[in-house]
Amino acid sequence: MTLTLGMITVDTTDALSLAHWWADQLDGTIEQENDGWYVTVGLPGLAQKISFQKVSDPSPGKNRLHLDLGAPELEAETDRLISAGAALLERHEMPGGFRWNVLTDPDGNQFCVSDTHPA
Repeated sequence: MTLTLGMITVDTTDALSLAHWWADQLDGTIEQENDGWYVTVGLPGLAQKISFQKVSDPSPGKNRLHLDLGAPELEAETDRLISAGAALLERHEMPGGFRWNVLTDPDGNQFCVSDTHPA
């Protein structure tokens, strides 16, 4: 196989603002701003990056791809994200105790945070 994952790109009407929000949440750094039309965030310990592309009309509705993030303290991290501007949509728990919360970033993009993250 010759494909490798280069980065994950999110469409948004305000690439610079959303990139800064995600950089703050993931302890990342803004690597390229490109006048705010395509902003790249480097993540600690990962070769792949997350980027934010300015578009006039992002796709409406639920995103088909989303980030699954892990945190050792699910509820504390959920509270931190909400205080930083995320919104909580749903809480889930599977039989056996596996839990995750569905949130949206300030631009409405859904993402999940679980109390464990399988490798």
